[in-house]
Formats: sequence, C-alpha cells, structure tokens
Amino acid sequence: MNLIPLLIVWSVLAVGVLALFVWRKVVARNEDDNLHVLDGAAVQQTATQLAVVKKLEMIDRWGKIVTVAAVLFGVVLGGLYMYQTWVQNSSIGV
Repeated sequence: MNLIPLLIVWSVLAVGVLALFVWRKVVARNEDDNLHVLDGAAVQQTATQLAVVKKLEMIDRWGKIVTVAAVLFGVVLGGLYMYQTWVQNSSIGV
C-alpha cells in the first residue's frame, strides 16, 4: 500500500492549520482590547471591533475543525504505517 497520497493529504491539512493560525494573528492585530467608550468615535470603534470579533470566531471555529481533522488523520496515517510495517515484517519471517 502506497502511503504517499495520504501523506500529501495530511500535509495539506497541516499547512491549512498553519495558514489559519497566521490568518488569525493578522486579524487579531486589528483587535483593540481597550475600547474608549466615552469617545465620540466609540460607535465606529465598537462596530469595527464587532466585525473583528465575528471574523476571529469564524477563524477559531475552522481552526478547531481543521486541527482535529489533521490530528485524527495523522493518527490514522501512523496506524496504517505501523500496520503496513508489521505485515511486511511478518511475511518476511514466513
């Protein structure tokens, strides 16, 4: 069994996790933890911050999904590799 295509799929998932991490850092740079509510521009800042928060929540949701998928796929891939190695070593001794 050739595991190279599965390894490529897992690599794409891992790169996806890294891309989502970087994207989140870029978006979070615009987040302001200290809103000045008494300013006249508070309404605009609040609307902007709500948009940033919504985007961060979406990125976090997809980040969790892709991370879990990458970990599970990696565990399955590791299991397949160990099984394949075990079968090959078992057939050599016969």
